[in-house]
Formats: sequence, C-alpha cells, structure tokens
Amino acid sequence: MSSPGQEFADRVLGGWLGRIAGNMLGKPVERGDLWTRERIDGYLRRAAALPLDDYLPEPADESDALALRPEWRQCVRGRVHGSCRDDDIDYAILGLHLLETHGFGFGTEQVGELWLQRLPYLQTFTAERAAYRNLVNGLKPPLTATYDNPCHEWIGALIRADVFGWTCPGAPHRAAALARRDAVLSHSGNGVYGAMWAAALISAAFTAPTVRQAVDAALTVVPASCRLARTVRRVVSLHETRLSWEDTLGTVSRETSGLGWIHVVPNVAVLTAGLLYGDGDFTRTIALTVRGGLDTDSNGATAGSVAGVLTGAAAVPDRWKTPLEDTVRSAVLGFDGARVSDLAERTVRLARTNTACALATLPE
Repeated sequence: MSSPGQEFADRVLGGWLGRIAGNMLGKPVERGDLWTRERIDGYLRRAAALPLDDYLPEPADESDALALRPEWRQCVRGRVHGSCRDDDIDYAILGLHLLETHGFGFGTEQVGELWLQRLPYLQTFTAERAAYRNLVNGLKPPLTATYDNPCHEWIGALIRADVFGWTCPGAPHRAAALARRDAVLSHSGNGVYGAMWAAALISAAFTAPTVRQAVDAALTVVPASCRLARTVRRVVSLHETRLSWEDTLGTVSRETSGLGWIHVVPNVAVLTAGLLYGDGDFTRTIALTVRGGLDTDSNGATAGSVAGVLTGAAAVPDRWKTPLEDTVRSAVLGFDGARVSDLAERTVRLARTNTACALATLPE
C-alpha cells in the first residue's frame, strides 16, 4: 500500500501524463472548423476505431490523411515515441519554471519577462502572440492583453493554468488567483475566467469525491453571471437530465454558435461534457473530449490533466503512457527532452512549499 505522500506524487504525475496524452490524442484533428464532431467520428468509423480507446488510428483513406495536421504521423497509435512539441505542453513547463524562478508571489510582468527570455515568438499563437508583440513594443499589463488583441477571450490562458492547480491541491481559490495573475498578461473577460476555472477544477480534483463535485467547486471561483459559468451550468443541467452526450453537445453548440472554434466558452462546454460523461474513467474522458471537436488538443490536454489527477499515474492505462517514453519535446529554452517524471517531481516539491495548499493532501 502506498503512503499518502506517494499517492499525492502519483496524482501529480498522473496530471502531467494525462495532459500530454490528451494533447497527443487531439493534435492530429486540431482544427475545429474542419474537424467537426461528425467528421471525427466518421474518421474513426472508417478506421474501425469506435469506441475510441487508444491514440487515433492511422487514416483509412488519403482524403482523411490530407486533412490531418502535418504532425499526425508522430501522434497516431504505433508511431508515438515521446511527445510532440506543442504550446499546450510548453505553457505547463513555462508555468513550472515561473514558480521555481519567482515563487508563488510572482507578478504578471514577471510572466511576460519569462516569455521573452524562454519562449520563441513563432511558437506563440493568437492572444499570446498579440501579448508578446505588445511586450516587445514596451506595453505593460493589462494593456498587453487588450491592445490590438481580438483573441483575448480565446482558450490560450486556460491551457496555461494546470500548474497552478497541481501546486495548490484542494485549494481552488488559491489556484484560481494564481491563474488570474498569469492570464491577464494576454486575456480579459471570459478568457481570464477560463484560466481561473481550469486551475480551480484541477485543484479540486485532488480532494473532490467525484468529477461533478470538482466541476461545482471550480464554478465558485468565477462570476456566476459570466457566460463561461452559465455555459458550464447548462452542460451540468443537461447531463443531469440524462440527455445523451451527443445531444448535450448539439444543444450547447447551437447556443454558443458564432463564437468560433478557439473561443474559450464553447471549448469549456466540450470539456465539461467530456468530464461529466467520462465520469472519472481516464480513457473515456479524454476520448469523449477529443471526439467533441473544436480545439481538440487543448481540450484533450486539460481533460487528461483532470482525469490523471483523479486516477493517479498508476491507474492510467499503459497504452497511453508507455509510448510517451517519459520524454517531452518543448520549445521552452532549456527544457527540450525533459523527463515527465522529473517535471512531476519538481511540481510536487513546489506544492510542498505552498503553505496555502490544503495541508492534509501533502503529508511528509
């Protein structure tokens, strides 16, 4: 039997492995305007891979292959050898480095300085690229988020939030406050709320008895009237009526139409549905989330992080974690080829220094 300390470390490692595996699962079909839910399931049917229980299969025909992202050959089952480089993983690594460098009292300007020092401009996208450009031009937060930045409510800040949840287990409000300080460099409004919600969700997953209770806890850190919170509650209510996963997503998709496939609100709907209908099962959670479409690699990564924390690394099926070979590729200076196990150990050390955490989850 493992000690409580070993269990906590295993759950942090589960979060890292889940994030990377979920990201790899969704990466080949990351283009929500092309890879709709219907098209993803059509791909899987042609490849005889429904229900989905492993990395995506190789495409069954040439038209499918041409529509996939160019990196698909490194992400499909049988071809995965360590993780691909991706911003969803880069920001988790950069967040870890931020806390190691500046501690839990970091400021938003220090986040920006670290981007300029460690993150190549061409490996930033949408709101982050706008904020990066604003930093180079001498602007300070919060102007970096709002000046000439039409993407400030997109999903970018949410994908940066995991490390704040991993290092604040059982303290969702503390995790959300840290995520907000990071998010306002590049986002505002629902873009910031998405980061706060995700950090709180991951934090709550360490102590909440069920996925639903973790989702409920995460809702307490954002304004109840914001569109993100209203959309999460809508998914919860549809799930409670025992509506099917497909019909729930169809309903919410119609209600959020026009926001675009990278906007945080429809993606949080897909993510919430994947978590609730996955009901704590690692494979079902990431598979449903990626099949939900939109920003598939980002949603798969966050769903995998939550599910990995809930189950722990030891319970993540080998088919997801063994091909990762304990290795990540990263554009963050000094971290390419890092060991996943080392990143997780460093995260645990940080969590133990964070006195605001729920101490019962961090025994010696």
